[in-house]
Amino acid sequence: MNNRLRLAIQKSGRLSDDTIDLLGACGIHISRPDRKLRALSEQFNLEILFLRDDDIPGYVADGVADAGIVGENVIFEKNKEVETMERLGFAKCRLSIALPNSFPYSSAADLNNLHIATSYPGLLERFFKEKGVSASIHEISGSVEIAPGIGLADGICDIVSSGSTLISNGLREVEVVLQSEAVLIASPTISADKRSRLDRLRFRLQSVLKAKQHRYILMNVPNESLSEVIQILPGMKAPTVMPLATEGWSSVHSVIPENTFWDVIEKLKAAGAEGMLVIPIEKMVL
Repeated sequence: MNNRLRLAIQKSGRLSDDTIDLLGACGIHISRPDRKLRALSEQFNLEILFLRDDDIPGYVADGVADAGIVGENVIFEKNKEVETMERLGFAKCRLSIALPNSFPYSSAADLNNLHIATSYPGLLERFFKEKGVSASIHEISGSVEIAPGIGLADGICDIVSSGSTLISNGLREVEVVLQSEAVLIASPTISADKRSRLDRLRFRLQSVLKAKQHRYILMNVPNESLSEVIQILPGMKAPTVMPLATEGWSSVHSVIPENTFWDVIEKLKAAGAEGMLVIPIEKMVL
């Protein structure tokens, strides 16, 4: 009996590369000679299955894989019974409806009677039902963005990251159907033993992801400003304060969330902090 935790990930592309990098940061390194569809990692007794992203929800739902890392857009499109365990913060994108720039658009009602090309017919159909739109769906795979230009459809529903592909094809977003990012999913039939191992993997993932969202900061602060600086710092508990060799000054160490970093830095500087040194964090265990 195979007692390895079996994890399905996308076999190629940006999401695949980011997943392998994330696992590496968790101390799980994967050897994949000749781009094989199966690899082992001895550091975590883990087996990796490299699959098409469309196949991952089904493999996990059926218990062929114990867990998977895949975009939410694929999970919702395939509508398989899986458990979403963790949002991973990368491969962020949106599934959007786009129409030619020349098309006058004011609301979802303008989509009535249009022909929309997409690789996500399930999600698009649900969106149309929610909005009360009567439009036809033309399911295609690959190069969806060219459909209006060749007369195949009036518009498209496709994954958008930067939007540059839409611009280059004379299209603009008019409706966002779904916001998506990579997530860790689990099989509903996973055994208790493998669930325990998956929880350990999730703990490692959370430690790395938390670290990416924070910065470690060291600064010199005049003692008369310590109280004000400590009030500004949003540390996990309280900052570390140590006296400097120079009388009347202290060294203050703390952790700052990335999303408020520059606002906090400006306030610290205004409060009298000097010589601020900012260091990236590799792991963050709470």
